[in-house]
Amino acid sequence: MKPKIAISIGDLNGIGIEIALRTHEKISQYCNPIYCISNKMLKRAANELKLEIPQDFITTKVKGEHEIKAGVVTRKAGKYSFDSFMEAITLADKGEVDAVCTLPINKESWSKADIKYKGHTEVLRDYFGKNAIMMLGCKKMFVGLFTEHIPLRKVAKKVNEEDLTQFLIDFYKNVKAKNIGVLGLNPHASDNGVLGEEEVQIFKAIKNANKILEKDIFKGPLVPDTAFSPMSRKSYTYFVAMYHDQGLAPLKALYFDQSINVSLNLPIIRTSVDHGTAFNIAYKNQKLNTKSYINAIKEAVSLLNNK
Repeated sequence: MKPKIAISIGDLNGIGIEIALRTHEKISQYCNPIYCISNKMLKRAANELKLEIPQDFITTKVKGEHEIKAGVVTRKAGKYSFDSFMEAITLADKGEVDAVCTLPINKESWSKADIKYKGHTEVLRDYFGKNAIMMLGCKKMFVGLFTEHIPLRKVAKKVNEEDLTQFLIDFYKNVKAKNIGVLGLNPHASDNGVLGEEEVQIFKAIKNANKILEKDIFKGPLVPDTAFSPMSRKSYTYFVAMYHDQGLAPLKALYFDQSINVSLNLPIIRTSVDHGTAFNIAYKNQKLNTKSYINAIKEAVSLLNNK
């Protein structure tokens, strides 16, 4: 029996709804999708796109409506995308669906709507009272982010032995990988303290986590500028990066069109596309790359099967 997956529709001024409509038949091979959008907004978007709505396209009753302004940041679109996401996680929390998959939001639209969160993961963390972990990647390479959407100048203060130790333990319990590379923070992983002291904290956290797990799982701190070299990637599929761009710049350079976002350490399964709203091509009926979305659905199904 195919699982039910709630699809948070994302910012309707972007490409999310077109991806959902164009891939419905494909993803229905893997799951029974439940789209968190009202029939009224669905028809409005489909009319703008000049696309037929599949007969078995099941929707929910997300409240509110707004004019679709292709490629434009608006408060109402931000609010609707947030409400769609809340509908999806509520359905999952109640057990009415088996997992959640999210299409892209626009952070500026959320800000205009006075939403205090900068992204999906922060909402999940608050909603469930759990330390959700953001992991992105594909089968060839996954990256877990110790810090996420914070200014770069604040990252060094966040790197401490206690928090990183717990992060590493939680990360392992979710991915169960036998070999995980942990990046240093500074260039050359500080060259034994010459270029910074944060690596001392990272080294201690690695040692603590391995001791608690009674396994030699975590390696490092790895020198960040060589961690993702072809040779290094022969040794590691899973990496832990200290900050957002440290992990995601190489990931997107290598696997931009196929990587996904997975939220770990939660009572529900949530996957997502790893791309934005692409306002520049929204509603222009250009060819869209749907690989990330299809991979996100497949990963949600795989995680359900492995529970």
